[in-house]
Amino acid sequence: MASMDGTVAMVTGAASGLGQAVATGLAREGALVVVVGRSPARAEAAASAIQSVLPSALLEPLACDLSVQSSIHAAAADLLSRHGRLDVLVNSAGVFRKERQVTPDGLELTFATNVMAYFLLTNLMLDALRNAAAVAGTARIVNIASKYGNTRVNFDDLQTAKGRYSYLRSTPPTMLARVLLTQEFAERLRGSGVVANAVHPGLAKNTSLLKDVGGPFRLLTNIFGAPAEEAADTALWLATSSETAGVSGKLWAKRRELGTPGMGSDPQARKRLWDACAGLAHLP
Repeated sequence: MASMDGTVAMVTGAASGLGQAVATGLAREGALVVVVGRSPARAEAAASAIQSVLPSALLEPLACDLSVQSSIHAAAADLLSRHGRLDVLVNSAGVFRKERQVTPDGLELTFATNVMAYFLLTNLMLDALRNAAAVAGTARIVNIASKYGNTRVNFDDLQTAKGRYSYLRSTPPTMLARVLLTQEFAERLRGSGVVANAVHPGLAKNTSLLKDVGGPFRLLTNIFGAPAEEAADTALWLATSSETAGVSGKLWAKRRELGTPGMGSDPQARKRLWDACAGLAHLP
């Protein structure tokens, strides 16, 4: 891994589990890491937890409720007021919800957090990412996603408003959506030095992601999942390695490229999703 002294990284979902392991790894390499948590208390606790294992870490806690667009805009403005560049953006935050909930923006919470937050925050960071690439030769976007199986994005019901709501209906399409958005960012950023990749980290133990769902799914994840540090390996490799500086638009697991079957190989689907997200985020 290349030294990251003098670089700036931002990690969402850094309050626990995989996100915190990624933030710790980036800090260990010398990056100044902006540690994003849902509230000031959670962001500061995450920074303190990392500092306790890595006293030399350069950390900035940043509060952002990623389900709320005004909070994303405020957090982005806060970061950009302090840093003109962003070398690494790791979108790791996500939710599973048993019940359908609606955000202040009128969006279904799972879709708002798992898809819209990735779309909006990354768009707001693009100039800073391009600035970093102009100086360092590369900047990286790493989106935590998942192998999505036979899932499809239902463009007629993006926010699981029809039929009976369940996390098994609402969450898998958001993982495919992350892959599609990663591909579209990669295409739009081609030639800029900014690369975008998605990661299937596999199951990570003791993640707060499954707190609301609980039950056998959470139990099995904690039994069979990998420690967060192990699950974070590929994301850190994509964020830091000279090997991956020129690779973009791919889905990875265990440092190997995965296929993106079905809708994940449809350029029209990713453009359609981009346009839908741009409309919901009120971006041109």
